[in-house]
Amino acid sequence: MPIDSKDKKIIEALRSDARASVKGLSKKTGIRPSTVHQRIQRLVKNKTIEKFTIKADSHALEESFIVFMLVKGSTSDYIGNEIIQNAHVREIFGITGEYDLLLKLKFKDVEEFNSFILKFRKNRKNIQSTLTMVATANLKEEL
Repeated sequence: MPIDSKDKKIIEALRSDARASVKGLSKKTGIRPSTVHQRIQRLVKNKTIEKFTIKADSHALEESFIVFMLVKGSTSDYIGNEIIQNAHVREIFGITGEYDLLLKLKFKDVEEFNSFILKFRKNRKNIQSTLTMVATANLKEEL
């Protein structure tokens, strides 16, 4: 079943506060509480809503050193469980253009990043090249 404007209102309200009560979501969206509850249940069941999550303070978690890495090479050779499950790897995108992948990585500091990149490059011989960009400011981040 496709989502409609009421579903979108509920999803947007949940994006800003995933802990909001049904009553709070009802007030924020102007949709009856029983309708909000039923729609959330349906959106979860049909996997439109995959999970409810939090946004944590990167500085408090000591992971404020954010790196974006472009990777060129054979994707099947270096995207395995070791990379997918690595705590530093937050997002992986297949992309078009000169590079094959874009990785978003988070670290405590440059030393922790250096340790990661040395292991990453050493264990993956089929990587042709990487381009690393360090984020200097986080202007907007959504979950």
